Parts: sequence; C-alpha cells; structure tokens
Amino acid sequence: MREENYVDILKQHLKTSTTCWDHPKMTELYQVLADLNNIKFSAYRTAMKLRRVQKALRLDLLRLVSVVDVFREQDLQHGEHVMDVVEMIHALTGLYERLEEERRAIVVNIPLCVDMCLNWLLNVYDSGRNGKMRVLSFKTGLVSLCNADVQEKYKYLFRQVSGPGGLTDQRYLSMLLYEAIQIPRQLGEVAAFGGSNVEPSVRSCFRMAPGKPAIEVSHFLEWMSLEPQSVVWLAVLQRVAVAESAKHQAKCYICKQCPIKGFRYRSLKQFNVDICQTCFLTGRTTKGKKQLQYPIMEYYTPTTSGEKMRDFAKTLKNKFRSKQYFSKHPQRGYLPVQSVLEAESSET
Repeated sequence: MREENYVDILKQHLKTSTTCWDHPKMTELYQVLADLNNIKFSAYRTAMKLRRVQKALRLDLLRLVSVVDVFREQDLQHGEHVMDVVEMIHALTGLYERLEEERRAIVVNIPLCVDMCLNWLLNVYDSGRNGKMRVLSFKTGLVSLCNADVQEKYKYLFRQVSGPGGLTDQRYLSMLLYEAIQIPRQLGEVAAFGGSNVEPSVRSCFRMAPGKPAIEVSHFLEWMSLEPQSVVWLAVLQRVAVAESAKHQAKCYICKQCPIKGFRYRSLKQFNVDICQTCFLTGRTTKGKKQLQYPIMEYYTPTTSGEKMRDFAKTLKNKFRSKQYFSKHPQRGYLPVQSVLEAESSET
C-alpha cells in the first residue's frame, strides 16, 4: 500500500505542479548542505555535501556487493532501459530490505529511506519530474554513494558501458561520464568540474590508449587514478569518509585544536606547521601568523614514523628552493581536463 500511495502522490505532483516537489526531510537536508558553502575548494565542498547526502540516505551502510545483487534480482541489466517510478521503488525497497537484513543492529526506516533516496535520484536525473530514468542513471547514482572502495566503484561503472570484450568506445564512455557529472550538477557545483560537456574528459581518457578506438578497464583506472577534474569529487568523497575517524597528534597552527581531527594539512616549506581541516578548507587565518605555504601535504589517516621522516626531508629540500621553482612546478590535486570558460562555451 505504501508504494501505491507514494506513486499516486508523485503522479498528482507531476500533473498539478510545474516545480520540483521535495520530501520535507529532503528540504531540511538541502538547507543543512548550505552550511558547507564556506568551503573554498570545490571538490571538497562537493564531496562533503555528498557525504551528508550519503549518510542521510543510509547509503554509507550499503555494500557494493549487496547493491549489485539487488540490481541482478530486479533484472536491471540493460543500461539504456528506461525505468518508471514503480520500478525504482521496487528496486530501492529491495536495497533497504537487504540493508536491514545485513545490519540487524541498526534501525532502518525503510519507507523513509526509499522516499528520500527516490527523491534524490529524481532530483539528479529527472529534474523535470517525468517519472522516468535510465537504468544507467539509477545505477550510477547508487554506486557512487554506496559503501565501497573507490577503485571497485570505478570497475563496476566501467563494466556498465563496456561490450562483451570488456572494451568501451568514446560514445559509451561519454554516457557514463555524463551520468556521473549530474551528481555535482544537482548541487550547483558543475562549473568547477568542467561543466556538463564531457567530450574533453573523454578525449583526456582516450590519451591512455593512443590511436585506439576503444579502451580497456586498465586504461580507465589509470586515468581515474590521476583524479581527472570532472570526477575528482568521487575520489575526494572516499577520503572524506575515511578522514572522519582520523585523529592526528598535532596542534592546529591557527585554532590550536589538538589533536587534529579529520583532515590534517602540513606545509612542506615550513617546519612544524599543521592546520586542521576547518581552518584550511575555509581559509581561516590568524592575525600576525604566516599563511600556510605551498607545497602542502594532506593526511586523512594518522602518519607513520616513515612518513614523518619523508616529509621532514622534503621540507628541508624545499627550504632551499626559490619561489620561481614553485611557480614553474605548480601543485595540483587533480588532472585538469579543460578550463571552465571552455566548458561554458562548448556546453550543449
């Protein structure tokens, strides 16, 4: 009965409203996400917003193997098949029932989780509220936010657009990257990742296999390991999740937090200058204190003695390098695919 009632409500909204309807709890969640807009770095701002979405939808508890099993049970094998709302609800109900079975110690409000997750998926892939979505869209959204190592997510997503020989061509890779970029687009963050035009990203990926009309999963994984601009937020999301439980035996140079929790940032140009994630990501400074100098090392797990020695040696070496050296060797945390202006001019 709950599924029928939800479908009736959704259909009524489709008929009577030209605006997108959100579940009250989803509206609350989006209001909370606005608190993260003071984060200066787009990839981290996006990843931290998605981490909150992931937790609110309980997708952080869903293992990839369970998600894939439910996809198989629901016969969601053809990426270009178009699902309707009833099919989506059946699949999501199966996912959360599986979660309840596997995590008996955790209370799972299945109706609420299904409603919230359906709401989010429709916002990302069906903003016009037609009540339709491709299987590839459905899978990309859920796999991106489920609980799995990011490499396993990459492999699974690549398989969804590869042929019998395990190869994919530019057209199918474009489809996958287009589905992926819809996730930050829904948060209003798409410009920082190259816009909705994915062709430069496809060309960038195919440079891993020069002259070939199709690529293997190894080429795709090699490209993704460089954290390309258009999908860097997915790798950062994993680091955000891991960093949540990290404690570093160091004091923040700005706010004096000790131990530092979450991400820790250390200058490899200055000795003993550590900054916590809040101060670094929001650009907080203290009057009379020097700003953190690049290059900077990010830690999302506690450091070992070997890593400390390595960083000391790097800092010592950097002390004798000039500003001109660092201007010629800029530090980037991602593989640039295109400029934002290029994205805007070529976006369709």
